[in-house]
Amino acid sequence: MQTFATAKKDLFPDATSRRIFSLIKGEMSLVEQEFERQASSNIQVINYLGDYLRSSGGKRVRPALLILSGYAVGGRGDAENVIRLATVMEMLHTATLVHDDIIDNADLRRNRPSVNSRFGNQTAVLMGDWLYMTAFESSLRERSLEILDILTRLTRKMTEGELIQLTMLGNSEITEEEYFDILKRKTAFLFSGCCEIGAILGGAPPAVQIAMREFGMNLGIAFQLADDLLDITSDDRSLGKAAGADLLEGKLTLPLIRLVASEPEICDILDRIMLEGEYSEGSRTRIRQGLERHEIYASIRDTARSYADGAIKNLDILPVSEYRDALGEIPRYVVERSK
Repeated sequence: MQTFATAKKDLFPDATSRRIFSLIKGEMSLVEQEFERQASSNIQVINYLGDYLRSSGGKRVRPALLILSGYAVGGRGDAENVIRLATVMEMLHTATLVHDDIIDNADLRRNRPSVNSRFGNQTAVLMGDWLYMTAFESSLRERSLEILDILTRLTRKMTEGELIQLTMLGNSEITEEEYFDILKRKTAFLFSGCCEIGAILGGAPPAVQIAMREFGMNLGIAFQLADDLLDITSDDRSLGKAAGADLLEGKLTLPLIRLVASEPEICDILDRIMLEGEYSEGSRTRIRQGLERHEIYASIRDTARSYADGAIKNLDILPVSEYRDALGEIPRYVVERSK
């Protein structure tokens, strides 16, 4: 069984995140306990898989956002319904990762064998489905049509994003507009939902709920842009999965989309990598040289920072508090993080 104490190593990788998460250390411990409770079953294989997924850790960013948002608008972040809904968001995120790894044929997740690689696709599909249904069952206890509508909408958006991305696999001519549409659906809507639900549970008025929804959207976009940059610049161990995996899976992210715009001839190399599913000799170096030559690393980071700044601006509606300050630190942290 994984406890908060064994998970916090991944939660607190540096001083900035330690400072942010220290405000809600007790609440995050309750989330770990609730995750264990919600993921338990009298079916032995589900218990085993649930333990395996929880023990893989993760930064638990999404439940932390919900809890911090609740506190920031003046609510109680340690209330039973807040902990329950924070856990629901982590379960939805975990279910999405399980299904994504199947689609991507991913072997690793957070430096461990993915569920599909260890237990097979059939088991992984069913476990992902079970997590989705359990999360929705738990959310029904809130008896809030408003919250259920948010959860239904964001889950639909995430599924649509995956389907749209599938139609784009192997396409080296994907546009920035298409890329951002997929990004918002697959990542940002879940961030947005966490912050909006936190505000609702905290009793915030409609204008504040909207601001928190937009904060989460801008933060989610900044987070994914930084993630896509890390996919290209980091090594396997830092990422916890194969570096450069996006392109191997047939996905062009914003750095490569901008590289294609600067050097259309690079498409031949990218198409070959996507077709063969591996980097040929020198191709990775050629891509990185192009990204450096056109200062695309810097341009992506600038774009991510602009969304991070937008997220921080969304918080102006909140009263000054340590929780608002913590939320304000997160956008810049996710942009500058190294893993």
